[in-house]
Amino acid sequence: MTQAALHPMLNVAIKAARAAGAIINRASMDLDILKINTKSPNDFVTEVDQAAEAAIIDILLQAYPEHGILAEESGRAHGARHSEYQWIIDPLDGTTNFIHGFPVYCVSIALAHRNVVQQAVVYDPTRNDLFYATKGRGAFLNDRRLRVSRRTRMSDALIGTGFPFRRGDNFKRYMKMFEEIMTQCAGVRRPGAAALDLCYVAAGYYDAFFETGLNPWDVAAGSLIVTEAGGLVGNFTGEPDFLFQREIIAGSPKIYGQVVQTLAPYSRVITADDLEADAQAAQHPDGVKPKAKTAKAADGTDAAPKKRGPVRIKKAESSEDSEPLV
Repeated sequence: MTQAALHPMLNVAIKAARAAGAIINRASMDLDILKINTKSPNDFVTEVDQAAEAAIIDILLQAYPEHGILAEESGRAHGARHSEYQWIIDPLDGTTNFIHGFPVYCVSIALAHRNVVQQAVVYDPTRNDLFYATKGRGAFLNDRRLRVSRRTRMSDALIGTGFPFRRGDNFKRYMKMFEEIMTQCAGVRRPGAAALDLCYVAAGYYDAFFETGLNPWDVAAGSLIVTEAGGLVGNFTGEPDFLFQREIIAGSPKIYGQVVQTLAPYSRVITADDLEADAQAAQHPDGVKPKAKTAKAADGTDAAPKKRGPVRIKKAESSEDSEPLV
């Protein structure tokens, strides 16, 4: 798909991603003077995150002032709150890598229409790699069409993941998952930027990826790029309700199914109250997000949900006080 053939909304997203990437690249040359704040233990935000996000929002709203915004650093503070179109933005995914000079981080921008992601851009400024997709038109890295890997056996698979890092994360639960996956596959990798990890699944570098605790802006763009490259994306039980479930699996179809089979017992059901808490936290990113209640197994880890179906993500009731979940 040539640049001229790109969807106009995708072209605007690419322009915004490259502008943010330029800010990030300039800042990366002088990290010693970088101002860093701590949102929570091991969760950082820099003036670069904020400047990149501001540049993205400015470009998007200049082109589409009637659209909504959901951004990591400013929540829903910008744009039209009740629009059917919503841009989902992570201006710098991999901030911890960035402030250490470890060159694995990216800009992630997605556009959802009526809760379905339609356009996606993930830009790696250190390599000038542009991953992008339009729903129904395939996924690309620069000008090369992407396809997920063709491996079919877990014993041959390279799996990406992300380690839990926030206070209150259930490390025992994660270590059990990690042990099960690691003993089945050829190797596990953890570079530290989930949006890029998803693109690596789309490109066939990984055969699958899984992580817990992610937010919509971490996965919205990458998930479309994976599916447009022929892959599958879902929560730990294989259902498509992953955007607000805070757990995700992505992979080539054969390997995806085997990872789901392994991780399904570790899935946790997200309740409507949890979803509301997440929505409030997105609006007030400096506030304290309420912790979800989860069942405990005898060993203290989160238990698999009792015989309950996965919670579907539903659009909020239309009223003056409501807003779409995505």
